[in-house]
Amino acid sequence: MLLVPALSENREVPYYIQLYHYFKKEIIGGSLPAGTRLPSIRVFAAQLSLSATPVELAYQQLLSEGFIASKPRSGYYVQPMHMFSGLTAAAGAPPLPSRPITARDSLLYAYDFHMSKNDFSLFPHKIWRSLYQEQLANPDLLQYGDPQGEPALRESIAAHLRQFRGLRCTAEQVVIGGDQYTLCSLLCLILRGSSKRLGIEDPGYHLLPAAFRRHEFEIIPIPLQEDGIDVEKLYTSRASSVYISPSHQFPRGMTLPIAKRHALLDWARSTDSIIIEDDYDGEFRYHGRPIPALQGLLEDSPVIYMCSFAQSVAPALSIHYMVLPKALLPLYHHLARELYLEHSASRLNQIAMHYFMERGHFEKHLRRMRLLYQKKHDLLLRSIQRYFGDRAAVSGRDAGFHILLTLKSGGSARQLAGVAEKAGIRVTPMSYTWWEQPENDDPEFILGFGGIPENLIEEGIRRLAEVWLPLI
Repeated sequence: MLLVPALSENREVPYYIQLYHYFKKEIIGGSLPAGTRLPSIRVFAAQLSLSATPVELAYQQLLSEGFIASKPRSGYYVQPMHMFSGLTAAAGAPPLPSRPITARDSLLYAYDFHMSKNDFSLFPHKIWRSLYQEQLANPDLLQYGDPQGEPALRESIAAHLRQFRGLRCTAEQVVIGGDQYTLCSLLCLILRGSSKRLGIEDPGYHLLPAAFRRHEFEIIPIPLQEDGIDVEKLYTSRASSVYISPSHQFPRGMTLPIAKRHALLDWARSTDSIIIEDDYDGEFRYHGRPIPALQGLLEDSPVIYMCSFAQSVAPALSIHYMVLPKALLPLYHHLARELYLEHSASRLNQIAMHYFMERGHFEKHLRRMRLLYQKKHDLLLRSIQRYFGDRAAVSGRDAGFHILLTLKSGGSARQLAGVAEKAGIRVTPMSYTWWEQPENDDPEFILGFGGIPENLIEEGIRRLAEVWLPLI
């Protein structure tokens, strides 16, 4: 039976945060085993003599982190917990786990440095609920929508990109989709008239090139230099397009300098090629001024710009978008007519997002989230320096939602990740980001700081040092 927690009247710690930590502790400690049904929001709020809002916010945070699951018409249930032992270093390294270390898994960790999780503790639930309910009152929004995306939202996106990311674009160039793969597939159809050779950063993010490969494009890995992609190698590759993340390269985290950006644009113009710019975390830079997008350096630049609201607001909204060069718009519209394209992102979410932006909520939310993630980012760096000292190096700092941790004294990344997992710590070996080097096992790790609670960061790094340092 669930005990009713005693809540502190300390105004510096909101009730929903206290409830969140209470449930998390009970779940990790085993007091709430897998399958336990939590009391309904209304019933538990009444037991606590609170409004329903703090309980709902606590449940939503637990839900977003995977501690509980929601079953329609049934309630909230505790998820199976990945139990850990041996939090201090053993005399020897444990055997490799039976399953491969991957970027994503369904396990729960006491210290989860997941590379792409978000923090929803500051999500404006009331504002979003109100905006969404406004749209439910409009029966027209239940009809089919514009396959290119709602015009109002495309106007808001274009205005935001011009003001804050330095793009040169109009709403007519914006195409909205429900997920990355949908937009990638459209790009494959738009660009297939060229030589179908896509250059990619190696190491890099594989979703887009994997989609292109499925559409029979040849994928050409281009090595990285200290300041980004090797443009000279791009010339000799005979690629007709290239996929890059210039503002904060994934996973190495470098920023493409202005000279190399111009060199890249010169390559595209001189070879009649296309640049696909992934600005997945361009909104989040913590020290220094934001880096303007590559697309805005030239009028009518040969750049396809891609981004989404997944990191800036929430992935569950399923609103992604791209900005096409004007020269490619006729090809897009031809495909839209030929394939009878329909909207792939919820019209209700799209219009709610439009008003979220138009009424100033989006900009305010971004400011709050930047400050929150900056605190986590800085604490992570301080903790690594404190517990690893000169035995590790950090790269990719000052932006985004992850850093790259490299151990200087060697060791197997897979084995060390297995040791961390046994200690209840999620870290991701960088080796999976290489396109053609599956055997690469250098001790480089992607540590995400977006989703882990701030009060667990230092302890997680301390425990990581405890189990790793004796082995390296």
